[in-house]
Amino acid sequence: MVYINGKEKDAAGQSIAQYLTENGFDSKRVAVERNGDILPKSKYESTILHDGDQIEIVSFVGGG
Repeated sequence: MVYINGKEKDAAGQSIAQYLTENGFDSKRVAVERNGDILPKSKYESTILHDGDQIEIVSFVGGG
């Protein structure tokens, strides 16, 4: 299991990019932290989720 924003998810084996797409996130409008480190957008395709990973996904919201 992978912990994403504090919830257990069965996402091990997926790339970050795949998880984001399948769950309706716009990869251009989010920041991803993996096990305490900010993940560069250039690594979303190649970074595979593993059991026990702690992922935080933060969406940017514009407004005035």
